[in-house]
Amino acid sequence: MWPIIQAQCAELIKGFEGIPEERKKLLSSLATYISRHKENKVQLTFICTHNSRRSHFGQIWAAVAASYYGVSNVFTYSGGTEATAFHVNARQALLDLGFHIEVPDAMVNPPCLITYGDTESAILCFSKEYLDAQNPSSHFAAIMTCGEAEANCPFIPGAELRIATTYCDPKEFDGTAQQAQMYLERCKQIGTELLYTFSLVK
Repeated sequence: MWPIIQAQCAELIKGFEGIPEERKKLLSSLATYISRHKENKVQLTFICTHNSRRSHFGQIWAAVAASYYGVSNVFTYSGGTEATAFHVNARQALLDLGFHIEVPDAMVNPPCLITYGDTESAILCFSKEYLDAQNPSSHFAAIMTCGEAEANCPFIPGAELRIATTYCDPKEFDGTAQQAQMYLERCKQIGTELLYTFSLVK
């Protein structure tokens, strides 16, 4: 893991005390799931309506948190109720934090490769439905990152665990003076909560 990403993790860990107790209980249930499966294969699918912002943040930070805490056999995915694209503002927030992103030119929904270390596996991110063949169809935890997807998807086929860690949508600030700030804020919030989750893995 690159030093800049390690430093970002160390900074986000300082925010653990600010996570509400009810939220910590929710995250601890995800940590318990990971602990029970880590000797074999842990599959985590982050789900949001458009699979364009929050679900990608979840997919990426879960992989980073697993690496940071040395939890092996963790595989992270994301999906939505419809496919759009990995939003450019979300990608910019990750770039601002030190991630590298390889994006093919001239594509509506480009397959982006996210890297955060020389020896870490690159993370493939592109917008897709959560039932896409790229995602696991069984033996996974479904983490709902937006309220709309949580309400519209009462049943996730194949999920062993379903958790609603919904977040406010940064797209509400698109085109405003607060755009960059709010995307960074949401990205860091998701990162903090996933680092907290993996800190509990036994």
